[in-house]
Amino acid sequence: MTDTTARPELPDHLSIDPKSPHFVREVFDHDIGIRFNGTERVDVEEYCVSEGWVKVPAGKTVDRKGKPLLIKIKGTVEAYYKD
Repeated sequence: MTDTTARPELPDHLSIDPKSPHFVREVFDHDIGIRFNGTERVDVEEYCVSEGWVKVPAGKTVDRKGKPLLIKIKGTVEAYYKD
């Protein structure tokens, strides 16, 4: 079955946190992939293509609200829609 709805353009800066100003709900209606330094990452919480960084959880460490602590890693970022 093919999806006939038009996919929105992927933003330069995107976060999965609904409280973030960089959260775009329409993008998450589709399956997104992130390639970082040529390797697909499935643990990315936030990314910025133009600045070249991703934020990923720092192990199992959480803050006092139960959210994972994030570390920023710099490199080549490519965001794309999965088929």
